[in-house]
Amino acid sequence: MQDILVLYYSHRGSIRALAERIATGIESVPGMQARLRTVPRVSATCEATEPDVPESGAPFVELADLEECAGLALGSPVRFGNMAAPMKYFWDSTITTWQNGTLTGKPACVFTSSGSHHGGNESTLLSMMLPLLHHGMLIMGLPFTEPELASTTTGGTPYGPSHVAGAKGNPALTETESRLAFVQGQRISNLAKKLS
Repeated sequence: MQDILVLYYSHRGSIRALAERIATGIESVPGMQARLRTVPRVSATCEATEPDVPESGAPFVELADLEECAGLALGSPVRFGNMAAPMKYFWDSTITTWQNGTLTGKPACVFTSSGSHHGGNESTLLSMMLPLLHHGMLIMGLPFTEPELASTTTGGTPYGPSHVAGAKGNPALTETESRLAFVQGQRISNLAKKLS
């Protein structure tokens, strides 16, 4: 079995829902499995720390997860058109991984969620691609051959799956958002399998 790392930060559950749906798509490909991981919150208080193990959800990511993965699906909520600080903080700690070329040539995709349409989904997806490009990863999006992409009135972009949670932060995915996340999981799994 080959692992695809599904690394995400989720505040209200929308990104976690997308991550779990992408994982289902990954595992629909024979010989592939998803490894769900998250990152700890970042506190403005210097003394604040997170527990070593999260209270719920996926375990915290370790650099070994990057070494062992055959590909990566990266997710973060929109924060003013950018990835959330906890995810940025994690990537800022991967200098040794970058120097060693650990991720070079591995496929990657990105996913996000915002509270509104035009809330910065596409710029957030692009911001998450930047460290992956520096790491030498092969970025894949969603092609318009996926019919839902051309007709969605909720989330979904050619840069990657997305979700519109609304002002109250509803984490429930629409049928279209769920389908596009599943397809993205299948696509990255199939590409990782071909590259290996």
